[in-house]
Amino acid sequence: MISVLFAILTALSNGAASVLQRRAARTVPDSEAMHLSLIGHLLRQRLWLAGIGLVIVAAVCQAVALATGAIAVVQPIFVIELPATLLMAACVMRVRLPPRVWYGVAAVTLGLALGMASAAPGGGSTSVHGAAWIPTLILTGLFEAALICAALGSRGNTRGALLGLAAACGYALTAALMKDAMARLEGGGGATALLTSWQLYATAAAGVGALFLLQNALQAGTLVAVQPMLTLGDALISVVYGVTLFGEELRTGWWVLPELVALTLIAAGCVELARSPLAAGSTAPPARRVR
Repeated sequence: MISVLFAILTALSNGAASVLQRRAARTVPDSEAMHLSLIGHLLRQRLWLAGIGLVIVAAVCQAVALATGAIAVVQPIFVIELPATLLMAACVMRVRLPPRVWYGVAAVTLGLALGMASAAPGGGSTSVHGAAWIPTLILTGLFEAALICAALGSRGNTRGALLGLAAACGYALTAALMKDAMARLEGGGGATALLTSWQLYATAAAGVGALFLLQNALQAGTLVAVQPMLTLGDALISVVYGVTLFGEELRTGWWVLPELVALTLIAAGCVELARSPLAAGSTAPPARRVR
C-alpha cells in the first residue's frame, strides 16, 4: 500500500507540476522563445518555481514507491498522470470539461483498476542479481536503436509514435535502474553505496535520454499519436523489466483476457484525452471533435 500511495502521489505531483509550469510559460513573450532569457524569465515566476518543486517531490515519491514496491505495480499507476493533469488544468484555468474528456478519464481509471486486479503483480526481489543487466542493456539498446532508425526513415505521426515508444522504453529503463539503485541504499551501505553505484548515474543518463526522445516525438507528431505510445509503452515495458530483472510475477491463463480489455480501455482513454484542447495547451471551448 505504501508503494501504491507514493506512486499516486508521484503522478499527481507530476500532473500539478505540468499545470503550474504551463501556466507560467504562457506569460513568457514570444521574443524570448529559444533564448537563454527564457530561463531568466521563468526563474522570476513563482508558479514555475513551484512546479520545479513539485517535480522534485515527484522524484522523491517515485524513489520511495520503487524502493517499497514492485516495479510492475508502481509504473502502471503513472497512467493516471494524464487525466490528473487535465482535471487540474481545467480547475486552474477555469475551463469546463466536455463529456468526452470525462469518458476518457473514466476509461483510463477503470482500465488501470481492471488491469491491476487481473494481473495482481507482486513478489520478486528488490535488486537485480548477477550480471542480468548486461543482456538487458544490450537488448534495450538494440530496441531503442531500431525504433530511432525507423523513426528517422518516417515522418509526421508515424515518427512521433515511434519516438514516443522509444521515450517510453527510456523512462521504463530509468525506473528499473532507480529501483536497483535504491536497493543499494537499503542494503546496509547507506548513502555511500548509493552514490558509488553505477545504477544511480545510469538512471540520470537514461532519464535525460528519454526526455530528449520525448521532445523530438512531440515535435514530430501530434499528442494523439505520441501519448498512447508513451503511456502504454512505459507501463508494459516496465512490467517486462519487473518480470525479467526482478523476478516479479503476474497472473496468466484466462486472466490475460481481462488484462487485454484493461489495455484497450487505457489506450482508448489516452487517445480521447490527448484530443482535448487542454492537452494541447488551449483553453478555447472544445469543439465536437475527437486528444
